[in-house]
Amino acid sequence: MIDDFLAGDLTEIEAAVRAAAAAEIMPRYRQLAAHEIIEKNGPHDLVTTADRLAEEHLTAALSRLLPGSVVVGEEAVHADPTVYEALGGEAPVWIVDPVDGTRQFVRGEPGFCTLVALAHRGELLASWTYAAALDEMAVAVRGRGATLNGTAIRSGSPEPDAVLRVAMSHPDYTTDAQKRALLGLRTEDIDARPCGSAGLEYLAVARGDLDALAFNWEYAWDHAAGLLLVTEAGGTQATLSGVPFRIAGGNDLPFTAARDRATADRILAALRTGA
Repeated sequence: MIDDFLAGDLTEIEAAVRAAAAAEIMPRYRQLAAHEIIEKNGPHDLVTTADRLAEEHLTAALSRLLPGSVVVGEEAVHADPTVYEALGGEAPVWIVDPVDGTRQFVRGEPGFCTLVALAHRGELLASWTYAAALDEMAVAVRGRGATLNGTAIRSGSPEPDAVLRVAMSHPDYTTDAQKRALLGLRTEDIDARPCGSAGLEYLAVARGDLDALAFNWEYAWDHAAGLLLVTEAGGTQATLSGVPFRIAGGNDLPFTAARDRATADRILAALRTGA
């Protein structure tokens, strides 16, 4: 079933992502009322009416396009954590973050996106990263490469011995051990900064505008689409122990996604020094 689906017309998925953003996100961009913004777990963890309605829109559309599939969305998991268990099941899974970069969206900034990935038995198969305010759509299909607005993209490699440009989790939002690991990036040959929208940071790596990422959290909706995008653009990813990131969880954190293997090795070495 899943092979036949991937061999079909995947532009329907792109259309569904665009439609959800057009119907539920962009009409609220820079138009949010105070009652449409809610704190979930504190002032840095926000959800808006756009998040909730866009996820509902995508859940209906994606389930219809692939009968028998299930949806793991950020807002659905917040309401019922057992939904996350579908990542380890037998059914194809759509992994959805309706508004990645909610803080930027709330502030009226364009640095947010909608993330959709398709996985089966833990393997990432396809992904869509849509930055509606920037009119950018990145698509990756396993074994077929990555595109941005229909044009192939490649991550390339930094210049040898170049200072690496890295986006990382903010140390304030980590455990003590993870904070020590991330502080290993504070070296002369690494220029590290806190990340913005995870999805757009992954896109920056995939197109070669950023050298690497280092993250300490593993929610699948933040990472699934971007991890496939980076790897299909020629990059790579690995956890602190050197093994690939598992979307179902249980990873050795922090982990990195990078433009190439040499860059990933440099980032992991720095993280291990900090740890």
